[in-house]
Amino acid sequence: MPVKTAKSQLSTTTVKATKARLFFLSASSGEVFSANPDGSDVKVIVSEGRRLPDGIVVDTAAGHLYWTNMGNPTANDGSIERADFDGKNLIHIVSPGGTFTPKQLQLDEKNRKLYWCDREGMRVMRANLDGSKIETLIDTSEGDARPGKDIKKWCVGIALDVDAGKLYWTQKGPDNAGEGRIFRANLEIPKGQSPANRKDIELLYDGLPEPIDLELDLANRAMYWTDRGDPPRGNTVNRAPMDPAQGGKKEPEIIFSNLMEGIGIALDLKGGRMFLTDLGGSVYSASLDGSNRKTLLAAEGNLTGIVYAEVPAA
Repeated sequence: MPVKTAKSQLSTTTVKATKARLFFLSASSGEVFSANPDGSDVKVIVSEGRRLPDGIVVDTAAGHLYWTNMGNPTANDGSIERADFDGKNLIHIVSPGGTFTPKQLQLDEKNRKLYWCDREGMRVMRANLDGSKIETLIDTSEGDARPGKDIKKWCVGIALDVDAGKLYWTQKGPDNAGEGRIFRANLEIPKGQSPANRKDIELLYDGLPEPIDLELDLANRAMYWTDRGDPPRGNTVNRAPMDPAQGGKKEPEIIFSNLMEGIGIALDLKGGRMFLTDLGGSVYSASLDGSNRKTLLAAEGNLTGIVYAEVPAA
């Protein structure tokens, strides 16, 4: 008599196809763009109407883009918007007036938070992804009225090391004054302290031309930032250790030059490359050491924030 064998129950997992895309912003046209990492297939996914968009992040899991709108720097009308990857379902997460002049934006995927620097607001802020629970984490105003007039107190670029519980930010200082700085502090305000009197703030680098957007390579404990000051130290991408005190403080390494007022930076760490934007309207790519430089796009307006992401294929 034939022996019947039980069929094993095979579990199958559907693997969704993804594609790499760049998303970047034009402050001059108020548009949100998408493109392939080689600069092809450029699309406007959110048309004009944004008010000086500046920082952008991708929430791949939820299928959302978030970006900041600086608005009028002399008014309290900055905002944060959200849309799907195709630009649909556009809504305000932080309504105009919820922040003064929001600049670079970062996503804490683990805790589902948005972090940003508020330039004329002279502070570092965060909120839940739905815009609730807006908090000020760092207040650099020293009692000055907002919008702040002292450019040295303006917060611009921001980056996160969530596992270590740290945030990093830039303060660019006046134009080409050599007063730009990069700081680090805990993600959480120490008990018994306030945003204005925190004792855990570390000054990592100073004497910089005009540091703007900031990104981290956590595996190699390296930070990268754009600088829009004048040459030779400005209009560059710089790289330096995240922990300068451990190896002796050294001058940041200039790895990319001749930007036209550099703003946005995005790292593709898996691919060993970076992507950059400038107010001259160009998008660039290069290896993480600055080699293999390519101009992907040109004359696209005054470009600001950029992000690289793997998103679902159409």
